[in-house]
Amino acid sequence: MKKAVFLDRDGIVNREIGDYIKRYEEFELLPDLFPFLYEVKKRGYLTVIITNQAGIAKGLYDHELVHACHDFMQEELKGHGLAFDAIYYCPHHPDFGQCLCRKPQSLLVEKAIGRFGLDPEKCFMIGDKDRDVQAAQGAGVKGFKLQANPTIEELMSCLPYEN
Repeated sequence: MKKAVFLDRDGIVNREIGDYIKRYEEFELLPDLFPFLYEVKKRGYLTVIITNQAGIAKGLYDHELVHACHDFMQEELKGHGLAFDAIYYCPHHPDFGQCLCRKPQSLLVEKAIGRFGLDPEKCFMIGDKDRDVQAAQGAGVKGFKLQANPTIEELMSCLPYEN
């Protein structure tokens, strides 16, 4: 079975700004993301983003902004010979109703596992919140919590040792 690295978006893939990203210009990929993605791709991992985007439910931004940021992200990665294999996001917020896709729930991780035929025991998730780790664990995946905007050394510390 295949293996994957699940990544939270804000604070792991792009710079955490301390607020919702409400404008395209606020979206900045972290430079240490690129060497990390090279390494995980070299090791045969798929890469999947799992992100809560509650600003949609709150009316702070719309699906179009999220898609524009994701399109930008994929284009930047493409310029480096990289790409995310999938991006899953939850547009909901608990103040406006309940859902099964918002982390700490594991539905989006489980969807990716099913879609790609992944072995959860060979997968791991990196996030900057407890809910990221909880979502991973709920799907049988190992979770790592790092500080927002991690260095390459912090990201690499999550990779399993390989001979």
